[in-house]
Amino acid sequence: MSKKNNQDKLIIFALGGVGEIGKNMYVVQYGSDIVVVDSGLKFPEEEMLGIDVVIPDITYLLDNRDKVRAILVTHGHEDHIGGLPYVLKQLNVPVYATRLTLGLIENKLKEAGLLGDTKRILINAESEVQLGSIKASFFKTNHSIPDSVGICLETPEGAVVHTGDFKFDHTPVNNQFADLQRIAEIGKRGVLVLLSDSTNAERPGFTPSESNIGKELIDIFRNAKQRVVIATFASNVHRIQQIIDAAMETRRKLTVIGRSMVNIVSIASELGYLHIPEGMLIEPEEVNKLPADRVVILSTGSQGEPMSALTRMARSTHRKVDILPGDTVVISATPIPGNERYVGRTVDELMRLGANVIYGPGSVTGVHVSGHGSQEELKLMLNLIRPKYFIPVHGEYRMLRHHAMLAESVGIDQENIFLLDNGDTVEFQNGTARKAGKLPAGNVLIDGLGVGDVGNIVLRDRKLLSQDGILVVVVTLSKQDGAIMSGPDIISRGFVYVRESEGLLEEANRIVSGTLQKLMSENVNEWASLKTNVKDALGRFLYEQTRRRPMILPIIMEV
Repeated sequence: MSKKNNQDKLIIFALGGVGEIGKNMYVVQYGSDIVVVDSGLKFPEEEMLGIDVVIPDITYLLDNRDKVRAILVTHGHEDHIGGLPYVLKQLNVPVYATRLTLGLIENKLKEAGLLGDTKRILINAESEVQLGSIKASFFKTNHSIPDSVGICLETPEGAVVHTGDFKFDHTPVNNQFADLQRIAEIGKRGVLVLLSDSTNAERPGFTPSESNIGKELIDIFRNAKQRVVIATFASNVHRIQQIIDAAMETRRKLTVIGRSMVNIVSIASELGYLHIPEGMLIEPEEVNKLPADRVVILSTGSQGEPMSALTRMARSTHRKVDILPGDTVVISATPIPGNERYVGRTVDELMRLGANVIYGPGSVTGVHVSGHGSQEELKLMLNLIRPKYFIPVHGEYRMLRHHAMLAESVGIDQENIFLLDNGDTVEFQNGTARKAGKLPAGNVLIDGLGVGDVGNIVLRDRKLLSQDGILVVVVTLSKQDGAIMSGPDIISRGFVYVRESEGLLEEANRIVSGTLQKLMSENVNEWASLKTNVKDALGRFLYEQTRRRPMILPIIMEV
């Protein structure tokens, strides 16, 4: 490790992942070396009309691109790897990840045409990597996807530990145990600052083991008189393995539908993380040829996403699979906050089709457990690591706040705990920490192929259009004397139904003509003021008549 320079500081900040669930990206900088942990995306909020996904703003990294040594990835969930294709397009740096995580990343890079240009380095829990003055090592954790790791970054200022997403599952499905011994050793050597997962910081007790689910699934499959349709997160490889095992136990064939589910099942089984018995997998087209009690359909759509396989089945619009009365549908996931309505709607539609639906409240313990540790596990991590300073990450503000309270309860000084927003920096020098300045860390919105070309102004316009519609006013003026040659023609979309509002639009026409004639008589002929005056006069009139404010676009031509 390079020597400590008295001028150099250790700086830590998040570009995404605090005050929100999703688009995780954490940055550790010492002197002229920057290491990035994770590069995720999040799904848009309701008011982000037409937006597909949201990624972190990496302006700071682009401004300091020559200092960025690597992106280290903790595990293969979308909120940790989904931003990589967009980030690597602008910032070509090496990516370090474990085997399954790298397999999932490579699939994304292939789709984005970046596979050949990106340096990818395979690591495991034993790896050590020197990145300038920062040395990275790793430790095994449990989560709802295999090959999850936490990261220890040794800097000249002290050790920085990032847990990644974790729980302590003492009976994991794949026998991939969390390395408690390694975590304790890191803690014993001394840790300057811990960044730890706050997702379940509001939940008392321990998160149940994933292996509890297996027995419940076997019972459900055994009791189902007809087909079983089961939806879960595509990335929950442990859950998928238990579904395969339960199908095996109850002598059912399995078909997989939904693009992301098909992708993950093929990558995970190729890499040896899923064990599917010979002859168990069938094509969706074969489902109807088998007896109903010999089939399991594994599907995407556990969040009620509008285009997912389960939602299309619920609406009877899926090309290959229909829900039949008496089918058992299992939703093996809890709704992400904000998705409850979509899930509820899907459950309603499935029940209307006569399905027996197992979901949510009455069955949460039975068919879903979280991949994140609850309060007792978060305390255990704090006690094993024993950091001097603590930064709760990965969670909305209330979760970070609860995690901070847990840290206090196990003896970390309140003034050594930093609750951050995206972009807030914490500086460490000579063993002491202080909150420093703020860096740019907004949302970059992705709409179709456009990255960042839709901003607040465009969203404001979309909101306006979606609420009150648009009126286009077209007028042709004479170049000689400014008289109106043709028009005004008014085109209305999403404002009023033209055939039933002829009187209103004729009056609007008169107001536009009157305004233009008045301006001409006053010798006002710059187009900008003509347009502004038309907009104002028409806007006032329409608001008085309808209490609506449509977007008004005047188009003035001269001949």
